[in-house]
Amino acid sequence: MAKIKVTKVKSAINRTLRQKRILESLGLRKIGQVVEHEATSSILGMVNKVNHLVSVEEIK
Repeated sequence: MAKIKVTKVKSAINRTLRQKRILESLGLRKIGQVVEHEATSSILGMVNKVNHLVSVEEIK
């Protein structure tokens, strides 16, 4: 399965509680923090909900 690298690029201040919880469940706490996940449908759905706060790269 493909992997993706997710980087937090914007703050979660003044965001909804749902978006804050999604960032926390992805493992992102600080700006600039990078995590790697499998590209499953659930992970991609979470990334899609906070795509304005993160950047995503595909790892080959």
